[in-house]
Amino acid sequence: MDISVGQQREMEATIRLLFQDSPTEQLPYELRPHMKAKGAVTWFFGRATERHELVVGLGERERFDLEALRDAAGNAGRAAEKEKIREACVTFESLAPLFAAGLDGKSAVTAWTEGWLLGTYAFDRYLSKTQERSVLKLHIACPGAEQAEQAIEWARIRALGTSFARDLVNEPPNQLTPVSFVERLQNHFAERNVEITVHRGESLERLEMVGLITVGKGSVHPPAMVEIRYCTDPSLPLMALIGKGVTFDMGGMNVKGGRDISDARMDMGGAAAVAGALDILTRAKAKANLLALLPIAENVPDGGAFLPSDVIRYPNGLSVQTANTDAEGRLILADALLHADRLGANRVVDIATLTGNVGEALGLKLAGIWGDAEMTAQLLAAGDGCGDRLWPMPLVDDYEELLKSDYADMTNISPISYGGAIVAALFIRRFVAAGMKWVHIDMAPPVQAKATGGYRVAGATGYGARLLADFVLSK
Repeated sequence: MDISVGQQREMEATIRLLFQDSPTEQLPYELRPHMKAKGAVTWFFGRATERHELVVGLGERERFDLEALRDAAGNAGRAAEKEKIREACVTFESLAPLFAAGLDGKSAVTAWTEGWLLGTYAFDRYLSKTQERSVLKLHIACPGAEQAEQAIEWARIRALGTSFARDLVNEPPNQLTPVSFVERLQNHFAERNVEITVHRGESLERLEMVGLITVGKGSVHPPAMVEIRYCTDPSLPLMALIGKGVTFDMGGMNVKGGRDISDARMDMGGAAAVAGALDILTRAKAKANLLALLPIAENVPDGGAFLPSDVIRYPNGLSVQTANTDAEGRLILADALLHADRLGANRVVDIATLTGNVGEALGLKLAGIWGDAEMTAQLLAAGDGCGDRLWPMPLVDDYEELLKSDYADMTNISPISYGGAIVAALFIRRFVAAGMKWVHIDMAPPVQAKATGGYRVAGATGYGARLLADFVLSK
């Protein structure tokens, strides 16, 4: 799709953004109050060769931010595609007072473009009949942002990385196994400025990655630790991004119940977030000294699967009683944290769809974050900017007693259901090396959208891709 920015143009359709208090007396049609509410889209069709107009509600002016603009763009994009519009011009006329008050025009152009591209995303590769993309040209009429081609290109890069993450998370488990996941990563980054190392079999044994070996025992698809180095500025401290990559989490021998557990395929959302962030950074040729570590496995029951109450010992000396095989994510993140230290990383972010418990605390739109205060503040700012929002959570030392085991140094699950997300973070903290700055993000709730709205389409959201990329770029 051709996207441009500049002065107002006469095109097949005009997209008009309106706040609740925007004047409408000069418009050639009558508007009802609900048509200017946030999320509303209303068509006014012209006759024959006349221009069509789409009114997109922004809601209350006082609550407007770039996230609202991304949502508006996503809603507008789907409305235009549904009506088979070929070219459209969106006018930012109603935003003029906000530009005068300090809103950056190029940031608005990026937000609109990003929202449009992500809002019209479709995972349709397995459908026999797919919807063709009808919009060939999108023009953004933004006062004072005529030279904003770079803003559009940056939005494209961000949307591509997020869509890559969405594609990975949406894939069915018979298509995205631990083996094919590794192959897809290798193929995707083959022409990028990265070095990829894959640890399997004997290599995992040599590195004593007991978490991965244990969790992957029940699957016919062998587990792997994927190590991707991206270094364009070796003078920077080495930062590691760790993403949990369980391609299907049946719960192991503690088999999950439920009528439909198909979202268990999304338990590799953390790995997808890291891969999406790396896609953004490498496309942008960003300055970084980055290590991506993706522990990948399938957690299914089998005659060879690990059992509740098995004991494993990590190379840092800690023994763990695997009291529940459905608390597997923390076992493989432990491997990655120890490996990050082995490779010299001193700043680490791990991100995982780790617990349902965090959703009980924060709902479906927020991820929880634990760990280093400075890194947490930087990630909170990045999340507020891109829409991948976070909420700081406590590491309650008193809850350490919930990790006690009668016959190992620790257990992998609390004996009570309360505070499960905090206990999981405490478990992971035990594998953080002394002197290492670390944060843990539990993104289980926002990994998927239950319904389409704004720029999020039902299914995988690509949460974390833009968040992590913005965090790396903030350094």
